[in-house]
Amino acid sequence: MFKKLTLAALVASVSSLAVQPVAAQDAGYKIPVPPISEELTIPRHEIAVLDSKMSYLEQGEGDVVLFIHGNPTAAYLWRNVVPFVSGNHRAIAVDLIGMGHSGKPDIGYTFADHARYLDAFVEAMGLTAITLVAHDWGSALAWDFARRHPEMVVRLAFMEGVVPPAFPQPSYEAMGEGMGGMFRDMRDPEKGRQMIMENNMFVTDILPSMIDRPLGETARAEYAAPYPKVEDRLPTWVWPREVAIGGEPTSSVALMENIRVFMGETKMPVLLAYAEPGALIPPQAVPYYVGLIGNLETAFIGRGLHYVQEDQPVAIGRALADWIRRN
Repeated sequence: MFKKLTLAALVASVSSLAVQPVAAQDAGYKIPVPPISEELTIPRHEIAVLDSKMSYLEQGEGDVVLFIHGNPTAAYLWRNVVPFVSGNHRAIAVDLIGMGHSGKPDIGYTFADHARYLDAFVEAMGLTAITLVAHDWGSALAWDFARRHPEMVVRLAFMEGVVPPAFPQPSYEAMGEGMGGMFRDMRDPEKGRQMIMENNMFVTDILPSMIDRPLGETARAEYAAPYPKVEDRLPTWVWPREVAIGGEPTSSVALMENIRVFMGETKMPVLLAYAEPGALIPPQAVPYYVGLIGNLETAFIGRGLHYVQEDQPVAIGRALADWIRRN
């Protein structure tokens, strides 16, 4: 049976594998790697939501496929995946509140806040019969939305998600000295503010380090654009403080348990896309989901770290389009 992986093990696997060349390259073969476009060609729109506005990319017509990002990214993350489904679907990639090009209302940016604005966005857009496609914290938002609105969600695809079994973690110590220490510092009122608010660590350091290719200037500029001022970066700081560690916050512990239970109960089609070595969902974690989720398909998308849409957009897009076609 699959044993719960600690973040220390995940990070160790990423650190050890990410620096190794591909075996075929070692053997002297040249593997052609298609260039990954950093240009955004999908039209951007915005809509009034609650006391603010939310931005989104939209392309195509038909049944709705809604893409949800995580920290510290935006709808831009999905730019090279959306075209694989927009030929015969209405593909929408939303910027979460306070992130991307969405508004920055005076709120706490907790998970509950993001869920509330996401619900309101779906209502304002009049979306029904939705296929959810999600990454990172967006995966938690997607699973939570589907749990609360099962009549509105027909399918769910996720990758590198902040979901069980990676979380909750019992303690900082269980996460390993490096990762546990980093999360302890990020959640500290003074150290965390310096690291994430003042130094913009998620955008300048964590994001590029968890992509298995050099991130170009166009992408770096797009990911940095929402956070020019210190106060703009609050959402990127709140997200790591929402991670369930050592029983806190209790709302996140309950969230993870609710998601785990729902995963085991749902009959909707589910797609898990995973990469090697991955980070939150490495190949070693796949058997956990196979044993838990009844109507699950898995798709190996190749080599990638955490922000896999920047490593394997074609593999993700093809797997997603084929899964939707058959389900």
